Amino acid sequence: MDGTDSSAFRGARRLRRDAEANRQRTLLAAREVFAERGLGVNLDDIARHAGVGVATSYRLFGNKQALINELFEERVDALVVAAEQALTNDDPWEGFVSLLTTTLEQMAADRGLREVVFSEVGGRPLVAQARRRFMPAADAVMRRAQDAGLLRPDVAPTDLPLTFYMVSCAIQHTQPVSSEVWRRSLTIVLDGLRVRPGLTDMPVVALTTAEEERVAGMNPSNS
Repeated sequence: MDGTDSSAFRGARRLRRDAEANRQRTLLAAREVFAERGLGVNLDDIARHAGVGVATSYRLFGNKQALINELFEERVDALVVAAEQALTNDDPWEGFVSLLTTTLEQMAADRGLREVVFSEVGGRPLVAQARRRFMPAADAVMRRAQDAGLLRPDVAPTDLPLTFYMVSCAIQHTQPVSSEVWRRSLTIVLDGLRVRPGLTDMPVVALTTAEEERVAGMNPSNS
């Protein structure tokens, strides 16, 4: 390899390093901006927050949806890990509590995540794929607590997404005043889910899976 070839190789390698550094800066900026401001921001906003050129951001990702897809995949990975860890908890009830708490902590910290999960902002196929990954482990955590006689037996798998939605509404409405008061709502919900004397019978049957998926598709944006 002559000097010219070697110089060209080093130049190409430097360009690749620079491109990867810009890519990581853009991803970090998108995490921060989506978490704080939601998905209404555009790629220009993210590029400015990252300190990279707007043209560079478009060259790296093409559009905002590509960024949403990649970051949402990260969030789903973390939620699946939380569900799998909850299954290893020696106490089935504490495992169930940790699943709900960890999931809602992530939603409380990330407005963009809430908007993707509970609206059509990120696209239904994206959310459907996430549900297929997360819900089997989450259902297993729930069944384990029921088998141990700790979670009321009339709670259905379709009640779990609705529980997340209920508390996420509390997060959305109270965060401007208190970032932590949603934990009170979660405690109230958990007390209603735990087996105890004098439980009130469920007044109606749970949604079917198909019905719950229809509800998920109709939820309004939290933006």
